[in-house]
Amino acid sequence: MELFSVFIQYKSYFLIGIQYTLLLAAIGVLCGFVLGLVVALVRMSPWAWLRFIGHAWVEFLRGTPMLVQLLIIHYGLSTAFDINFTPVQSGAITLSLNSSAYLAEIFRAGIQGVDRGQGEAARSLGMTKGMSMRFIIIPQAVKSVLPAIGNEFVTIIKESSIVSFIGVTELMFQSGAVVGITYDGMTPYLVVAIMYFILTFTLSRILGVFERRLKASDHR
Repeated sequence: MELFSVFIQYKSYFLIGIQYTLLLAAIGVLCGFVLGLVVALVRMSPWAWLRFIGHAWVEFLRGTPMLVQLLIIHYGLSTAFDINFTPVQSGAITLSLNSSAYLAEIFRAGIQGVDRGQGEAARSLGMTKGMSMRFIIIPQAVKSVLPAIGNEFVTIIKESSIVSFIGVTELMFQSGAVVGITYDGMTPYLVVAIMYFILTFTLSRILGVFERRLKASDHR
């Protein structure tokens, strides 16, 4: 009951936190989707120098802590190049870049998993390599990796908590504000933990339903 009473009393804090958490997660996945697809194609380029750039992008972003990336974008760029972002912008950029590295590998695996015969059949019909990639291979690859993309969305929802370090008023930042008001170091964090669980559990179930419908459509 204490959890419920704390949530009701400070629900404006928690609801604002949910809005920013979902906003950042959505931006991170959508922008990461587009950028990740580009990086995946770069990694599969016939030119070695392009493949090197794509490989370096993925390895650097996956091999460094997201917190370091966030601090570089928010504070480092401002100090070194006078490039200033708001906390929300810095958070969205960091989540997008980080997500792109993981989605790039997901897309690359999906594209490589498409039967080579699909591309050969498309080219036998007069399509160029670019057209066959755009209209035949990529749509099939994206469909096959949709569950992994959904899992990345769930992951980003949880990882968005890191932007509280630069003052974005998402769930973790708001829970800290409630702790400062109530001097209760347990209950507000338990409320936030339950809220994160509800968000990720609900999204996982929705993705599960969507995935089953896709599989059902494949068998028709």
